[in-house]
Amino acid sequence: MRLFLVSLGACALTLATGGQGAPKSRMTLSEIMTLSFKKAGAGTSGVSGIQTRILKGDPTRPGLYTIQLTVPAHTTIQAHDHPDDRVATVISGTWSLGYGPKFDAKALKSLPPGSFYTEPPHQPHFAQTGNQPAVVQITGYGPTGTKYIHP
Repeated sequence: MRLFLVSLGACALTLATGGQGAPKSRMTLSEIMTLSFKKAGAGTSGVSGIQTRILKGDPTRPGLYTIQLTVPAHTTIQAHDHPDDRVATVISGTWSLGYGPKFDAKALKSLPPGSFYTEPPHQPHFAQTGNQPAVVQITGYGPTGTKYIHP
């Protein structure tokens, strides 16, 4: 809901100002691929091997952000949550996601490319990749962070 209201406000501001001063960005897939990777940071699970591209904003600061995560094959991410409301799309690979305070393979739902899911604020979730890496694009309203349920 918060993300919806923020998005609605951003649209109203853009209309009121004619879009002046708002950062504009258009990137093709090949342009996105040239962006440098960062280590798993704010808004990620922090699991070793995950690479992050920041497409918009700064997840450590207030404001809208979009990050793209590349998660290696055979990666398991234990239950964790984030303080912000987030929406995500699977770009490539199969991303298996479940909700709950503890990793449960039976609760995973396989999400192929083009799939959409949500990460409501403070809602524990967990994920896993199979034999292929997965690329997931996440948008939220920062600042974000990650808290593991059972560290």
